[in-house]
Amino acid sequence: MIQIKKYPNRRLYDTSQSKYINVDYILELIKKNQDFEIVDSKSGEDQTKIILMQIISEQESDDQQSLLTNSVLKQLIRYYDTDMQPYLRSYLEQSLAGFLEQQETMQQMMKEMTSPSPAAMFGKIVEQNMKMWGMASPTPDKESK
Repeated sequence: MIQIKKYPNRRLYDTSQSKYINVDYILELIKKNQDFEIVDSKSGEDQTKIILMQIISEQESDDQQSLLTNSVLKQLIRYYDTDMQPYLRSYLEQSLAGFLEQQETMQQMMKEMTSPSPAAMFGKIVEQNMKMWGMASPTPDKESK
């Protein structure tokens, strides 16, 4: 895990590379799915959420790139200080994780569909569908012969 220190002058320091960084660097870490934490240089308190919220705020300032509409934000705010808040947090985390997993699966399927042989492509699709449905592979295992 990469540890980043946040100094009182708002500067960020990547301890793994011994260099000062900016928020764009953190955005790249996120895009690369690298694990990191941001801590206050003096107290050691976790500051990760504050920086992540800053990144979201900057990204949301562009209406064309925005993910969180006014309606979604209002609905989220309504759940603060309610008994349902922990459930919503869990639901959102699981939903987003599921969405990302499906996206990766679709990207992999699209990559495999660019196979030069139509028969090979069709075979792969059938095999993937069988796996999704929990059925055995339609072709015998080569190693079992």
